[in-house]
Amino acid sequence: MLCLQVRPCFGVLSNNNYTKEHSGRNRPLEQSSVTCAGDQIKSILVVDDHPLFRDALATTLQTALPLRTIRTASTLMGALERLSKDFEPDAIVLDLNLPDVQGVSGLLRLKATAPHTPVIVVSAFGEDKVIAAVMASGAAGFVRKDASRQMLIDAFKRIWAGDIYTPEGYTPPQREDGTGEEVDEAAKRLSSLTAQQLRILELLCEGKLNKQIAYELSIAETTVKAHVTAILRKLGVHTRTQAVLIANEARIPLGAGAGRS
Repeated sequence: MLCLQVRPCFGVLSNNNYTKEHSGRNRPLEQSSVTCAGDQIKSILVVDDHPLFRDALATTLQTALPLRTIRTASTLMGALERLSKDFEPDAIVLDLNLPDVQGVSGLLRLKATAPHTPVIVVSAFGEDKVIAAVMASGAAGFVRKDASRQMLIDAFKRIWAGDIYTPEGYTPPQREDGTGEEVDEAAKRLSSLTAQQLRILELLCEGKLNKQIAYELSIAETTVKAHVTAILRKLGVHTRTQAVLIANEARIPLGAGAGRS
């Protein structure tokens, strides 16, 4: 787990359940913490389904950065709902595996919904191949959950300076058999899809027909057909089966029985 040192909060912490105000009468925020990621970061969305980790992470960010608002979500759908309600965070912190999505699918849908918002992935699955797939899918950085508090702050500092952040010791996987290149290419193609197109592609992967997709998403069947046509064009394929194969290529192998990160 990410080593989070919880210290008293000063200012306002807003999340999905509560707003708390704390009086900083005798202790202003440490100057080094305020400037570590730039004064421009005012709001963050934390997406993680583990309540203790999520709340500790939110508290740590509140003490380390000059934040006005921290909102949280425990599922991808919860995060998308928050983004749809005129909430435009300066950054999003995302757990890779959530109850309603696993692997890069959640990252891709968040990037499609908020393309200009940097997403920092925080996950217990820190293998090089996982990090490579995440970065190819558009993440601004990757932090392992066993990282220190300072590493998390350093990640924000580098990302806000325009860099990308990967953990110390990360080495891009060798491409001798071409497998890694296929995963990266699949992730890049998928990143061109809109949030709705990604959702439709997920339903195609489940084997659903246009009529079933239309019913589930409450849209017209002709709209589904138009989206499928656009999906095939953006992925550079001619059939639904080929589109599903590309989606499967981008799946990150997290290990059988690993559970959620």
